[in-house]
Amino acid sequence: MGRPTPGRAGARSQEPAAGFRLAPGFRAGAVACGLKASGALDLALVVADGPCSAAGVFTTNAVQAAPVHYDREILAPHAHEIRAVVANSGCANACTGARGMSDARRMAALAARAAGCRDHQVLVLSTGVIGRPLEMEKVERGIAHAASSLTEADALPAARAILTTDTTEKLAGEEAALEGGRIAIRGFAKGSGMIHPHMATMLAVLTTDAQAESEALAGALRAAVARSFNRVSVDGDMSTNDTVLLLASGRSGVVIGGGGQEAFAEALTRCCVSLARAIARDGEGATRLVEITVTGARDERQAHQVADAIGRSALVKTAIHGGDPNWGRILAAAGASGAAIDPAGLDLWFGSAGIEVVAAGAPAAFDERAAAAALREDPVVIRVGLGLGAAEATVWTCDLSADYVAINAHYTT
Repeated sequence: MGRPTPGRAGARSQEPAAGFRLAPGFRAGAVACGLKASGALDLALVVADGPCSAAGVFTTNAVQAAPVHYDREILAPHAHEIRAVVANSGCANACTGARGMSDARRMAALAARAAGCRDHQVLVLSTGVIGRPLEMEKVERGIAHAASSLTEADALPAARAILTTDTTEKLAGEEAALEGGRIAIRGFAKGSGMIHPHMATMLAVLTTDAQAESEALAGALRAAVARSFNRVSVDGDMSTNDTVLLLASGRSGVVIGGGGQEAFAEALTRCCVSLARAIARDGEGATRLVEITVTGARDERQAHQVADAIGRSALVKTAIHGGDPNWGRILAAAGASGAAIDPAGLDLWFGSAGIEVVAAGAPAAFDERAAAAALREDPVVIRVGLGLGAAEATVWTCDLSADYVAINAHYTT
């Protein structure tokens, strides 16, 4: 969460083509209302043509921002009639007390007026510096102007408006063939620093033209988040504002149910994985994406526990940044994960070619130059075998560079 950092070394910034669309039934708009000192886009509005079923997954941090509390409060009784999402960057509206909740409600009311709906049909997102109140005069003007820019043709400005230290937008789309026809899932996210599971510092807005009850959406979203956003880590720090929202317009007329529920959940998971990978690739100061897969676990939870410990290790991440095949750091991180593993059963491979560097817990004969080159691939692929069962899990992280320190050492100054 923070200010934009253009030109970050090694960032995979790629200018997306204009015309990125949300799912049918949704319009989006964005403006620069002055919350960011840079003058960049900082307020986004997504509006549905009619009431939507909706679901949300939120940070498990005990310190939660006002918009998180507000959205939980709204979704409990009104998840079947959501019409809009309003989001700002430049200010997290976190640790702001009673004023923060008042400002979140005011944002919803202003967006409801602009969208032509009721206050309880609007969800709110905020991201930026913690502990500073929103400048509501700017927000009020911004929402009014954003409403006049709403279009089905291009959601890219909305995706840009929620960025903080990100260097590029995160966009994704999937389709699925269900019993009644094809449905679309399309959305955008932000996230670059203060990223770690349960959840990471990120916001995501996902839309679909499928028709579904909010309970079905919630189940599919929880499953998708468990295998995507909760498997990404940049720096091991959790945020106060993390929110993933899913809205279903029903425009396609295709009802999610029966066997279609599984196909929908799989497509939603693919969409979320794409966004999660994009977040890890754009980690603060990162030069490349890292994919860590743990196989041979007793169950998926154990595999995730080990992979997560490796992915958040600063020693592992700095070794990757330097292309240093110091595999002892990886085994040490696995051993410190708290999972019940057998050191004598560990295997370790580097790179897409699968260079074996550890076999049965002991050093294998390998070419160190080739192993070092494997750690400079993008993505960097690391695979750990536990030799305990058939379960596996993958997490995504990034290397750790001096730029990460530079970005965060002067975050608010």
